[in-house]
Amino acid sequence: MIKLIVGLGNPGSQYEKTRHNAGFLVLDRVSSNLFGCWRLESRFNSEVSEINASGCKVLLQKPVTFMNKSGDAVAKLARYYKISPDEILVVHDELDFESGVARLKKAGGHAGHNGLRDIIQKIGSRDFYRLRIGIGRPSQGKDVANYVLSTATTSELKVIQDIADCVEALLPEIARGDMERVMTEFNSRGK
Repeated sequence: MIKLIVGLGNPGSQYEKTRHNAGFLVLDRVSSNLFGCWRLESRFNSEVSEINASGCKVLLQKPVTFMNKSGDAVAKLARYYKISPDEILVVHDELDFESGVARLKKAGGHAGHNGLRDIIQKIGSRDFYRLRIGIGRPSQGKDVANYVLSTATTSELKVIQDIADCVEALLPEIARGDMERVMTEFNSRGK
């Protein structure tokens, strides 16, 4: 059972449509489509939206700390609501996948992703689910930080919206914890 879906990104209008904000973009669309309402919860350093997925309450969280400090926000909210790591799904950008590829997995390392690294450190566990959204890599010789913090192209934004629509369609299964089915759906995308 997934009780908390965390989108990773950076706060501020200058980052709104960047590749690094893929997690925020997905949750914004899901919340909007399911009539959620974002509210700033300063005690969690986050914007939080509550949605109903076939009778199950699911919290959506966008930390308002910068990406590298996401763990504090996730840990505070999870502790308050008594949510265990295996009840958390983190949605984030993934350099190692091309745009259009989305993969779901449980547990693992951070693979250099500073948002994941901080979450692992602050909640003291790697045993949460991750929905990795491909953003591709910059061409050789180009700076990775500039690439991820650059505005996504129109086609890349469309792909992220499509992934958000898939999350929305699978939300009842996600909320119930039928992660094998969800994994099959996502892991067959982009093949």
